[in-house]
Amino acid sequence: MERTLLTIKETAERLAISRSKTYLLIASGELPTVAIGRSRRVLVRALEDFVRKLEDDASQQ
Repeated sequence: MERTLLTIKETAERLAISRSKTYLLIASGELPTVAIGRSRRVLVRALEDFVRKLEDDASQQ
């Protein structure tokens, strides 16, 4: 079964960016998260949407 949620560390690794940059994307609202208790998780679907948006933006330039 494919995972639905990723940790911040896993998200950063998939994007090949730092955890700090990942937190900045989250704080800016560009990358939505969900709360589970005191933990934050990124939906795989939200990460895929974020990457698609990056691709769309790059193709429009």
